[in-house]
Amino acid sequence: MSLKMKALALAAVSAIALSGCSAAAPADTKGAHADLKVCVYTHGDGGSFWTVAQKGAEAAAADLGVTLDYQGSNNDSAKQASTIEAGIAAGCSAIAASAPDAGAIKDAMLKAHAAGIPTVTMNSGSSVFKDLGAFTHVGQDEIIAGQQAGLKFNEMGVKHVLCPIQEAANVGLEERCKGLAQTFKGKAENFNLDGGLADLTAAAAKLQAALTADKTIDAVFALNADIAAKAVLPAAEAAGVTLKIGTVDMSPEALDAIEAGTMEFAIDQQQYAQGYMSVVLLYLNLTNGHELGGGQPVYTGPGFVTKSNVANVKKLVAAGTR
Repeated sequence: MSLKMKALALAAVSAIALSGCSAAAPADTKGAHADLKVCVYTHGDGGSFWTVAQKGAEAAAADLGVTLDYQGSNNDSAKQASTIEAGIAAGCSAIAASAPDAGAIKDAMLKAHAAGIPTVTMNSGSSVFKDLGAFTHVGQDEIIAGQQAGLKFNEMGVKHVLCPIQEAANVGLEERCKGLAQTFKGKAENFNLDGGLADLTAAAAKLQAALTADKTIDAVFALNADIAAKAVLPAAEAAGVTLKIGTVDMSPEALDAIEAGTMEFAIDQQQYAQGYMSVVLLYLNLTNGHELGGGQPVYTGPGFVTKSNVANVKKLVAAGTR
């Protein structure tokens, strides 16, 4: 099957499963399948991105009448691994887990697989889900996201794109920068911004120093919306430079910047769908033996938010589903 046809097929599966999607609500523990316990264990921090992913999982659980256990580990891989192991012991019927540090959760995920518990990875893990015993991955291929960003920057005519990595151990972030370098025709430069989310002021200062030291940098591909809006934008202003800025994921500040024209785009991996589809795929496996995805990831992105569609996206963000 061609890549185009494959993408269309996966889109059709997503559309069918999402056609019954309701507004986010707590899982209905009195539903017809309340005995099925779907566990979603992520590295999420409870921020604006992960809140939407959780709402998607909750909506699917309510629609399907299954019991949901959602827990985030606040970027603590060891905690996530122990949560998965505890979930196995507590009777999870199926498990979805994000995998930014696959090695840290591999033993726990393989333990679930050995126990006959169906698993999928979500959000991060598109290149390693099979190694973890999962039958598919739900999310965005990070290399493809980076490749598409590179094409966007080519259209802008920029020559030197900085790619700050705010979590040193996050393979998905590295893959975004790798994808950028594969398609961008100019210079794509990785930049160590480890711990940037924990101290955005320090991150802005570090970026300002880089922008001041190298005036050839004319664009930044931020891998997080808070980094883009709260570190890159103030750094550019302090350094007195004009940049083309793109980011991965959305925040109110990033969307406002796109609307104002100070940021060019945000890549939307559509995390509500990641939460929703993970629960749906596991439910279909439990109730009907399906292993959807054909051994490949089920993609929810990348989609792009630009000045042309940002107003509509902001309405959906306000509704809590984007």
